[in-house]
Amino acid sequence: MTADSKPPRPHVANHPLVEHLRTALALAAAGVPVLPLRAGKVPFGNCSACHGNVCGGRPNMKTPGRCHCPRTCHAWAAAATDHAVLTSPEWAGAWRGASALAYHPGGADLTVVDLDNADAIAWARAALPATRTVPTTRGEHWIYRGAMQSANAVRPGVDIKSRMAYARWIAPGTGTMTDLPPAVQALAVKEGSTVRSASHAVTVAAPVGGGECRHRTPAYLDRGIAMAEQRITEARSAVHTTVYRTFLAVLSAHGRCGCLTDTHISRLFSAAQAKGESPRHCTDAWANARTALGV
Repeated sequence: MTADSKPPRPHVANHPLVEHLRTALALAAAGVPVLPLRAGKVPFGNCSACHGNVCGGRPNMKTPGRCHCPRTCHAWAAAATDHAVLTSPEWAGAWRGASALAYHPGGADLTVVDLDNADAIAWARAALPATRTVPTTRGEHWIYRGAMQSANAVRPGVDIKSRMAYARWIAPGTGTMTDLPPAVQALAVKEGSTVRSASHAVTVAAPVGGGECRHRTPAYLDRGIAMAEQRITEARSAVHTTVYRTFLAVLSAHGRCGCLTDTHISRLFSAAQAKGESPRHCTDAWANARTALGV
């Protein structure tokens, strides 16, 4: 969604399923990752193959990385822009049961300031620069260009939805979208901490080598890391799973001979964080991949 573009909202009478899907496809074509919501404005629950997030999102799972389920079972991380994914048979049941549509703001390089009541709106008008606004049931969404970490209850009646979060799609909104201001970024910073960029220090150590090195030249390893970065960067849906499987592939190829360095891992973490993953998620996915491979 560009600063002044407004994705069309096709109207299809008497068929909410078709209207939700057509709106989703229009948003996806504009680069906005979308997902269906069930009753209660919540994502569809995990399917049996993904129950307990066994795909590798948590370090205490016994079978990380075993999931190959393409259904909409990972909330914001399932949001997609790929037409083939959104219209696939695996998603058909979710669209049939959808009561609303949501999108992943961070995936579209956007931040939504969710103002839940009149007092919150009055505060925003006094404290924040004007931008595109969307009326909601109880308040307004203020949409800025630029992504940041999400945070709930940063002020009374104010939530921030960007990376690793979803927001309900209501309408394109009115007004010209402006850049994410420091005043909004500061809301997500806890007292005593500082704002950090997307590139964080690596919190894991490179594997200790003991096996025979298969890399004939340093370029072989560099090429593999570059391909892994590209795979993460180009992920259009299921970001958690893509990051985990990429880490798994890198460790499978390079994790036993000791050639991986902290610099290589930092490159992978930076690519994942640029897609909205937190340092904690990166660390957990790396640990899960090492456990699965025994390295």
